[in-house]
Amino acid sequence: MNPALPPDSAPLAADTLGLLEGLTTTRAIRRYRPETIPEAALRDILFAATRAPSGSNRQPFRFMVLNHGDKAQQAKALIAKGARAVWDAKRENDQYDKGSGANPDSPKSRMARVMQAYVDNFEQVPCLVLPIFVTYRAPNPLEGASMYPAVQNLLLAARALGYGGVITGFHGAVDAELRALLGIPDTARIACTVTLGRPEGHHGPVRRRPMQELVFGDTWDEAPAWAIDPPGTRFTQAGPPKTKR
Repeated sequence: MNPALPPDSAPLAADTLGLLEGLTTTRAIRRYRPETIPEAALRDILFAATRAPSGSNRQPFRFMVLNHGDKAQQAKALIAKGARAVWDAKRENDQYDKGSGANPDSPKSRMARVMQAYVDNFEQVPCLVLPIFVTYRAPNPLEGASMYPAVQNLLLAARALGYGGVITGFHGAVDAELRALLGIPDTARIACTVTLGRPEGHHGPVRRRPMQELVFGDTWDEAPAWAIDPPGTRFTQAGPPKTKR
């Protein structure tokens, strides 16, 4: 046994997923099997999250991990209420049930079904993580640079161990109630929510807009010659299409 490790500690789990493969195949996972995430896996996932870089190495991030206790279930129920309110408004405002959304086989319609099932079953997510930013100065628009690398580390570590998750802002609708329930001080703010679990579906190569629409050289809206997607890359039509100046 390594004497530098506490007796009840263990090495990180073996990682059989290449880094670039993990980066390019980590999907937003909203459907989960009804399986508890073992504490050993949570240890590895949260360890990776806490290794993330931050401004001046201040490490202003904290993570509340909510599984199956009474408070955890209350927190899930609170956020579920907020999630349904937010999604109902978005479904209406973005007209998810009109246009191509009227076709049950369209990407828009499929997304609506997944989101509806997600918010309808939010109380049953296997694990809810609240990434929290501990403030140490006046609000600053650059604070996310010290918070979200840790959240991405969390999602990538989950992917490496066969789990998946998604970032949401559903907590915003019930922030005050959530703070009171969990004892979160005024000097800290909930940055987002992350739900985690064993995917009901699967990860895989993600679809995004072509690189030439997203990566520019030294002139706005002009892609460098090397910004070419690898062979076999598949694209999405989601998001605003590229517009010429």
